[in-house]
Amino acid sequence: MRENKYLELLNEKFEHPEAIYTELINLEAIQNLPKGTELYLSDVHGADQAFDHILRTGAGNLREKIGSFFSEDWTVEKMDWFNLFISYPEQALKNSKHAQQQDKDWYMQMIRDLIDFMQFCAVKYTRSKLRKALPEEYSYVIEELLYTDLSQNEKDLYYNNILYRLISLGQAETFMIKLCQVIQRLVIDHLHLVGDIFDRASGEKVVMERLMTHHSVDIQWGNHDILWMGAMYGSKANLITMLRIAARYGYLFELEKTYGLNLRPLFLFAEEQYGIHENFKPKVVEPTNTFQEESEELLTKVHQALAIIQFKLEGQIIKRRPDFDMNDRLLLDKIDLDKEAITLDGKQYPLNQFPVNQIQENDPYQLTPEEEHIVQTLLESFQQSEKLVRYMKFLLKKGSMYLVYNGQLLYHGCIPLTESGELDSFTFEGVSLKGKDMLDKFEEYIRTAASSRHETEDYATDLLWYSWTGKKSPLYGRDRMTTFERYYIEDESVAQENRNPYFKLRDDEKVMTDILNTFDLDSRDAKVINGHTPVKAKKGELPVKANGRLVVIDGGMSAAYQESTGIAGYSLINNSYGFQIVTHQPFESVQALFEKQKDETSLKHIIDGKLERKLIKDTTIGESLQEQIDDLQKLLYYLKRKSSSSV
Repeated sequence: MRENKYLELLNEKFEHPEAIYTELINLEAIQNLPKGTELYLSDVHGADQAFDHILRTGAGNLREKIGSFFSEDWTVEKMDWFNLFISYPEQALKNSKHAQQQDKDWYMQMIRDLIDFMQFCAVKYTRSKLRKALPEEYSYVIEELLYTDLSQNEKDLYYNNILYRLISLGQAETFMIKLCQVIQRLVIDHLHLVGDIFDRASGEKVVMERLMTHHSVDIQWGNHDILWMGAMYGSKANLITMLRIAARYGYLFELEKTYGLNLRPLFLFAEEQYGIHENFKPKVVEPTNTFQEESEELLTKVHQALAIIQFKLEGQIIKRRPDFDMNDRLLLDKIDLDKEAITLDGKQYPLNQFPVNQIQENDPYQLTPEEEHIVQTLLESFQQSEKLVRYMKFLLKKGSMYLVYNGQLLYHGCIPLTESGELDSFTFEGVSLKGKDMLDKFEEYIRTAASSRHETEDYATDLLWYSWTGKKSPLYGRDRMTTFERYYIEDESVAQENRNPYFKLRDDEKVMTDILNTFDLDSRDAKVINGHTPVKAKKGELPVKANGRLVVIDGGMSAAYQESTGIAGYSLINNSYGFQIVTHQPFESVQALFEKQKDETSLKHIIDGKLERKLIKDTTIGESLQEQIDDLQKLLYYLKRKSSSSV
């Protein structure tokens, strides 16, 4: 009976059976198109220029397509230039080396080349889907140029009339820019961002704005994303930690300006209470990241103030959540304030310029009234920032702890394991869960915290902090975070952080196959796509592990990691024939690209051998389309039965 009601509602969309037949034919035709190209990225960490470059070039996929289409007729130099032109049309049109060529004939030929190449890139798309990608103001003209079916002589005349008119109206350059933007969109059908948009640099606003206008994207939350989400959803510890990282990497002032944060009480407090400490000077990870002396001094003082507030807030959470099993991170009560030393595991260590005057001996985790005011002011201004509210809503809507898509498993951090390779468990308010169920429960609590962001000490909000730093957190994957030790203890051995056994065992094909099986993925083609841990390429580490069952795509897009990785990140491309890993070199500037007249930032390596070409019917979207086909066939049968019974 309920199914009949659904079919009646479905019938309202179609005026007659012929409309159902048309839709069935359309859906079945789509099912048999080649699957679109997917791009997997992770660990952007605010590296907005590198991120933008990868999207513009399709992680090198654009140049590969140009080679496939033009290689028989064009030189390598011409194809390299065309690649730059499509990637950066505004800059290319102004480039002095080619500006003198831009007469009427040049415009006409370039537009023809762009239209021909667009046709090649659109082969996987229906006309309907392509139409949605076209700029509204030029959609009619582009469709005429793409689909006009005339003899060659007639077509040349028709084309020329349209193009002459565009040029005479002064629209040629704007039209070409729009064509390039459409091609960029067609080269990559879907983007997967496998975590960590935020922290390390100040470009997260550019990255988020780009993601929010992207035609098709999903996000798997990383630990740094959860840090920012937690700040929005009431975790004071997350907020202070996020600001401490911004002070450490020298972009705190940019956050103040971009999001309208009220940092004045913090600045005044830090100036009054703290001095200069070498370990807290802001890091310079990019050539442009330099400071005036006054700014560096202020950041150094603020950095210290935020660190002490963070340690106090963390201690409060640990004390009220004994089930988090993090008592080993209660450090402030282990300090001998008179000796300025701390006792860890029975051994005493001197503290390097620890601000003992900021700690109350009888209650070291208690914030002072000034600190309380600072935290509350910061939380209110963060939660009221219009941009941040939009960004966090988008992360909540498009994001998840993990994703199963087209037979692949995507997650940022890890699946916590025991030393023997078994799934490890975490206990949520008395309920012990592991593997997929653990990740599902983390996500449930994250969404609960988001629904009541003015709660600041409930379990769901505290779990947002645990997700950032807890030893069983699938987003973090270490037994502890030794920020305190790195700041204040010179003996580096006490700052050791041990990785979850997952990171040692993930080279084992059986371990990764078992993980895939827990997510109901048992196909030989199934892979885990993982971010979070930079691949040290210069030491010979490879991103493809466990006999192809795992691909780690964090290779250091952020400049902060590139000294240890030797590269600027990995991306992964999955087209209808299989996977390709892409190695990225550090991105200098757009100007440097045009000086070289080519883009050498990407190098592809095929992971899969030549596989049978995948069609849309073999994908996650194909499953959804098949459900629609099944429903329409049921509707036809229902209408036929209904018609025969009424006779």
